Amino acid sequence: MCWFSWHFTLWTYSVLSLLLLGLVGNQLGLNMALQGVQTKTCSRWGSPSSQGLFQDGDLVIGGLFNLHYQTPAIDHDFTQLPHYKLCTGLQYAPLQYMYAMVFALEEINHSKSLLPGVRLGYHIFDCCSRPPWAPQAALSLAGGDSTTCDFTNDSTESRDDHAVPLIIGAASSITAEILSRILAPVSISYLSTCPCLSDRLQYPNFFRTIPSDMYQARVFAQLAIRFKWTWIGAVIEDNNYGHTTIKIFQEETQDSGVCLAFIESLNRENIVSDARRAALTIQASTAKVILVVTWYTDVMELFLQLANINVTDRQFLASEAWSTSGDLLQDPVTSEVARAVLGVAIKSSTIPGFEHFLRGLNPVDRPSDVFLREFWETEFGCHPGASPLDSYSTSPLDSATPPCSGTESLDGVQNPFTDMSELRVTYNVYLAVYAAAHALHSLLSCPQIDSITQNSSTCSSPAHIKPSELLQHLNNVNFTTPQGEMFYFQGADIPAKYDLVNWQNTPEGTKLVLIGCVDGFDIHLNESAIQWSTGSNQVPTSVCSDSCHPGTRKTNRKGEPVCCFDCIPCAEGEISNKTGSLHCDQCPSEFWSNAKRTACVPRQLDFLSFNETLGITLTTAAVFGATVTAAVFVVFLCNRQTPVVRANNSELSFLLLVSLKLCFLCSLGFIGRPSVWSCRFQQAAFGISFVLCVSCLKVKTIVVLAAFRSARPGAEALIKWFGPGQQRGSVCLLTCIQVIICATWLTLSPPVPKRDVGFQGSKVTLECAMVSMVGFSLVLGYIGLLACTCLLLAFLARKLPDNFNEAKLITFSMLIFCAVWVAFVPAYVSSPGKYTVAVEIFAILASSYGLLLCIFAPKCFIILLRPEKNTKKHVRAR
Repeated sequence: MCWFSWHFTLWTYSVLSLLLLGLVGNQLGLNMALQGVQTKTCSRWGSPSSQGLFQDGDLVIGGLFNLHYQTPAIDHDFTQLPHYKLCTGLQYAPLQYMYAMVFALEEINHSKSLLPGVRLGYHIFDCCSRPPWAPQAALSLAGGDSTTCDFTNDSTESRDDHAVPLIIGAASSITAEILSRILAPVSISYLSTCPCLSDRLQYPNFFRTIPSDMYQARVFAQLAIRFKWTWIGAVIEDNNYGHTTIKIFQEETQDSGVCLAFIESLNRENIVSDARRAALTIQASTAKVILVVTWYTDVMELFLQLANINVTDRQFLASEAWSTSGDLLQDPVTSEVARAVLGVAIKSSTIPGFEHFLRGLNPVDRPSDVFLREFWETEFGCHPGASPLDSYSTSPLDSATPPCSGTESLDGVQNPFTDMSELRVTYNVYLAVYAAAHALHSLLSCPQIDSITQNSSTCSSPAHIKPSELLQHLNNVNFTTPQGEMFYFQGADIPAKYDLVNWQNTPEGTKLVLIGCVDGFDIHLNESAIQWSTGSNQVPTSVCSDSCHPGTRKTNRKGEPVCCFDCIPCAEGEISNKTGSLHCDQCPSEFWSNAKRTACVPRQLDFLSFNETLGITLTTAAVFGATVTAAVFVVFLCNRQTPVVRANNSELSFLLLVSLKLCFLCSLGFIGRPSVWSCRFQQAAFGISFVLCVSCLKVKTIVVLAAFRSARPGAEALIKWFGPGQQRGSVCLLTCIQVIICATWLTLSPPVPKRDVGFQGSKVTLECAMVSMVGFSLVLGYIGLLACTCLLLAFLARKLPDNFNEAKLITFSMLIFCAVWVAFVPAYVSSPGKYTVAVEIFAILASSYGLLLCIFAPKCFIILLRPEKNTKKHVRAR
């Protein structure tokens, strides 16, 4: 839509310009007809008014300046209006630009090295800040003038009719586009900044001495990135200047996380309402840095609206259109709202001798200079002496102002016209004139002559300059300015150079301070010299969301710009060690994230230690079990002759107590730092101790069954096969099988210490890894086989006639044993890290306590608390 609006406007101006050219042609025909009747009436055609500054020469250069700013509301009626009503409101700064052109041409005319023997003249017209009027002045320059009026003797004489070869101007991008599209003169602009004009296919005849807005937009982008401003508001002029600048700014910052909080456009026709709307948007936005790309008069209205709603805490970035505006710097509203503005400005330079030339101007010495006469009236309030142009004066004050005394002088006058402190656009005009002079010098000097195809007679002369030849020499211009700087064109442009300025509050008022410069794409900035809107050297912050600190990552908010985000802590095992990380990095397997998630640290070695709570608890339980077992052993040993102890083979009871003690103690081998030998010992000790224990129980159960079966007729010999020797042999045989299994397992593929990093945590577990699960399965399987057969036999013998039937106790103990180890398998497999070892220890202790309590607790109860029942009669009674 912006593109369409811009080109529609340009088309409208082009059509209007063509209509105006038609009016000019008609006026020309009318003038020529009138000259045949009334020879003493003459007029200048092709310009918006008769105002102009003319100096003849061997070669004339044209100039277009916006010297006035007020024009009639209906542009096409200018031919019917008095001259003094066409352009009013003389602007001092453009007037200085015009005299910079005059000064440069006079300086070149006095030069012995540049264009020697050629005197340069000038035809300068006022475009009155109206783009449709520029083609008329350009047509006059490109087509030549018809007459020159000598108002002194009220007669006419012929003026040189040849066209100017080159125009210095225009003063705006839209005017430059209109001229290039309609008349296509060779022109060098000093103030047209539109990037579109760099297109050599569309504008091959255009040059400029001011950088393209593309560079200015890139400077703003670099400043935003440099100071980490990711949330910026923008107020732009509603034309190509504003829209192009902000588009380039967005393109330059799109990969750097910079977002625009809002874009408000200002239209000069609705400036009050647009400025009020923009001010309210600035107030409501969280953006603290505001980029303003518009004309200084629009900025003044914007600041006025901001002052009305008391918004005084924003940091403004200024485009070159208003960054050095004296009107804004001196405005009290500006000092209240826009403190410490940071701006891009056209490069400033000095022009030696220009101030002396400017202050020496006097309408007495230049009687035909209508602009100087008007300036004199405005500045001194008096009318200069008689002039041939008095009857055509542009000022309505002529008849009302008194005559000047002749002592008026510009010495000591301080205003924008005489201000030499900031020669920016003025210097661009100066450079444009010198660029034109060097191109003409190169063209007219014929440095290379082909002896075969041409001779000196074919060289260009001031009266016959071809635009194509002049273009070629302009493209190759390369010279050193009087200030010692290299000057050359890069296509239509010159190398980008800017000043970076800062508005600083001083006791004398707001002051413009140079804080850096831009050379091409390089920014040289003295940050310590900047005064910020915060009132200190602290750079203001302008972000939608604060940067994510190390240890967190960004996550975008749904439906909001990428600059608006939340910060989420990194997960365990992940880190981010930079501010504003988009993602967290996984730590290597041997490392883990620290508490702040900012660095990977080596994982802490973890194993079931004697020093930790779990290790202390299991150790206490094991030692207590072993102690209780030893106490039961002592009790049985002291009462070994009693019936309860002697019942069902007391030797097996003592062996069972020893095996139980070994079971309790073997659990201690699982606690502590695993080593090669501890890994082998703990499984072997566990397997052999439990097989010994279960073997004793199984043999005791078999003895019980054999004893009761031998009481039947014909079964006396059965008990002989289960005597003490056979019982010991059976226990030994069953245990030896487990010993062989363990020996084979530990020989072929024993458990080895290993770091387990599979479990995600800050610790790496050091454990005994089972290289071969077959061996471990055989050990557990053999224990399970013995336990199941023992349980079956004990279950069959549970109802044998005996008051103290030990088979019942064995049945309960084996039920507990089997239940524990059946639950052990899934718990062992699913437990992480060191808790795998804890589960195995718990199973060992639980089954050992089950056997100890179920088998020996009833016997100890009788021995210690019911000794009267410790008799054969009671033991064998039914």
